[in-house]
Amino acid sequence: MKPYSKYFEKIRVRPDKDAELKSHAPRCQWDGCSQAGTHRAPVGRMREGEYFKFCFDHVREYNKGFNYFSGVPDSEIARFQKEALTGHRPTWTIGANGGARSSPDIAQQRSGRAGYYNRMRDPFNLFSGPKEPRERKAKPLEAKALETLGLDAKATGADIKARYKELVKRHHPDANGGDRGSEDRFRDVLQAYRVLKQAGLC
Repeated sequence: MKPYSKYFEKIRVRPDKDAELKSHAPRCQWDGCSQAGTHRAPVGRMREGEYFKFCFDHVREYNKGFNYFSGVPDSEIARFQKEALTGHRPTWTIGANGGARSSPDIAQQRSGRAGYYNRMRDPFNLFSGPKEPRERKAKPLEAKALETLGLDAKATGADIKARYKELVKRHHPDANGGDRGSEDRFRDVLQAYRVLKQAGLC
């Protein structure tokens, strides 16, 4: 075998990845350690963003005994944990900040499919304040029946019943002495009241 074989020329030794890092790293800050401080460890509470530089063995030992809340009373720890639930942002109880108004996230004028959001129905007033009750528009038969009784569309159920009783007493055959014109009017009043009752207005 030749001392300068072509096979030996192709042998490559893989370089140490951390060799260059260790050469530029500061010395480990652990007392009595002379290795490179290649690993960071947090300094502690109220000194966020500051780190010790330790070697691998000493950073593991430091992290085993590290306690962020050392020397803090239990009440402060409990308060910190409670505030961490909301990301340490201020919160209010329901109804405490009622005067604050959020900006509208839906524009009043929309076009195309986005216009749907302005046409959403809210029958239970969940998303807006109380509204004026809409007037009920009478259907043709109901309007004619109300006209027969001499009432308008705003008449309540009590008004309709009172007017019906009044007209029945006036036009009943026993009360008018057998007048045929009054009898036709009586029939119309009965029919009008039946229509309104079926419509649920009285």
